[in-house]
Amino acid sequence: MAPSGPVRRNGILTSKPSAQSTSSMTRTSSPTSSTTSPLLLSSLEMLLLSVYPITLLLGSLFSLLDPSARKAPYNPVLQSHPPAYAPSYFALKRNLLNAYFVKINWFWVSLAYVAFLFLHKVNGPRGLVLTPRRLRGLVRYAIATVWWIGVTQWLFGPPLIDRGFRITGGACELASHYEGSGGKREFVTSQACKIAGGTWKGGHDISGHVFILVLGSAFLAMEVLPMFLGKRGMRDERVVKRRDGGFERMEIEMSDGGDEIGEGGGILSRIGVWMPIVVAGLSWWMLLMTAAYFHTWFEKLTGLLVAFFALFVVFFMPRAIIAMRDIVGMPGV
Repeated sequence: MAPSGPVRRNGILTSKPSAQSTSSMTRTSSPTSSTTSPLLLSSLEMLLLSVYPITLLLGSLFSLLDPSARKAPYNPVLQSHPPAYAPSYFALKRNLLNAYFVKINWFWVSLAYVAFLFLHKVNGPRGLVLTPRRLRGLVRYAIATVWWIGVTQWLFGPPLIDRGFRITGGACELASHYEGSGGKREFVTSQACKIAGGTWKGGHDISGHVFILVLGSAFLAMEVLPMFLGKRGMRDERVVKRRDGGFERMEIEMSDGGDEIGEGGGILSRIGVWMPIVVAGLSWWMLLMTAAYFHTWFEKLTGLLVAFFALFVVFFMPRAIIAMRDIVGMPGV
């Protein structure tokens, strides 16, 4: 007969959940040295985020070691191999995943996150019920979305990618004969250049593919990560700043890990957690393909750093800034 009293789980004394119990997250905290920075990554976060530079490194090495990729001509202006000489289907810009997934990646990220936020029971009752956890999740999503817009779409004029390209000496080759002087040159974007039939060349182009694939997949992964802690018998320890100015270690675990990832939680709960996983997985695959067949290593590196900056603001700054944590919260808390 199973014991009815408290049981020890993952080293913490907890009450054994009944068959009808709902899933929830528990946390324990303890004071820590003031020299420990709340901005440091936990071991699981370090493992998760290290996947991205490793993926870029593996893709770049593959492009150097694979004979077909090494021998295929590369067009630095188009940042890709000419279609007639593409060493792989995924080296073509018109491949289906690039055309219908990467090009509208933030749509899929948004759809997956909304599904997780409103279908998975850990965030509250199913449906459009705005619980505090959901509201804070929406704020985190809004910050990431604003950064995506500013980098790739619009930043009080040209987006950051186009501004960086122009600052580093780039220009639209066709448009140069009718561009004026001074401020007028600043407002020519890559999209306007392409529409005019020009060539966007000469400057440093932050890899938009790397940026959006890293930002979207890492955002989803960081949000869903706490769901797997109890399932795998793990805890995630983070350092946060207290209101009295001190620091504490916060351990987050799931009280019922199996249900948290959808096992026994119904079809909607499973969709809520597996949809972000599928989108993040496809994003990782296309990141690997981008690393192997598109852009220079420096363009990929800057795309990675710009994405990591947004992740730092959304997930790590709130641990050190209490006022910010009160607004955006932390996943799993």
